[in-house]
Amino acid sequence: MDSSDLKTLLEKVKTGQIDLDTAYHQLKKLPFEDLGYAKVDTHRCMRNGVPEVIYCEGKTIPQIQGIAKNIAQHHCNILATRASREVFDGIREAIGDCEYHEMARIVVTKPRPVKRVGNVAVVCAGTSDIPVSEEAAITAEVLGNQVNRLYDVGVAGIHRLLAVCDDLFRANVAVVVAGMEGALASVVGGLVSCPVIAVPTSVGYGASFGGIAALLAMLNSCASGVSVVNIDNGFGAGYQSNLINKIAVKGGMEGLTSDSKETEQRFKVAK
Repeated sequence: MDSSDLKTLLEKVKTGQIDLDTAYHQLKKLPFEDLGYAKVDTHRCMRNGVPEVIYCEGKTIPQIQGIAKNIAQHHCNILATRASREVFDGIREAIGDCEYHEMARIVVTKPRPVKRVGNVAVVCAGTSDIPVSEEAAITAEVLGNQVNRLYDVGVAGIHRLLAVCDDLFRANVAVVVAGMEGALASVVGGLVSCPVIAVPTSVGYGASFGGIAALLAMLNSCASGVSVVNIDNGFGAGYQSNLINKIAVKGGMEGLTSDSKETEQRFKVAK
């Protein structure tokens, strides 16, 4: 149940279309519904504006099917993350109306068109970082954000990043995905006036320790305005970018601010 459903229910009680017992029966399921193996948070959309997201790793196919069917009774565009092809097949068997983003490992159940607003830049260092980048990008898009993908622009060829600076300057928030030493987040943070969400990936040779080296480098960034999510957490970065971008749009700050315009002009002159 979301806020519009609740208002509709209360209006029906007010006008006598349904009685109090019927309304009570519907409301008593709030704030969660117990499936035995999971307590589905039916109240989350009212609190946060987004239905509960299904994290698939560690769950059985029948458990995922049951959770997805329960949430799908009330919502569209439900995300199931870290989903394999087998998970997609299971959800499709249970619901039918779904689509699979294989690179991002995301299933969207009951996918419906959504108006996309603002400007989220998803920037990644190398091709190996694209799966995590796509998890962030698809998450942001499904939640209603315009996403600009800027891929394979790592610091090993810094000219590739400088070539897309105009795109960076127009963003309300930048999600920066990088493995190895994770330097890209600091470089982007030093160029833009918008918030930067850094995503360390597990990409790298032995001493990268599965992304810990990039995580620590990003946490120790000397660039102001850089925040960091967990290793390979593209979903978390995409969700956070949605919150920031929507605030920017709501506050009338969509597109370039005067500071970023000035920064862009100075940068062009410097080049």
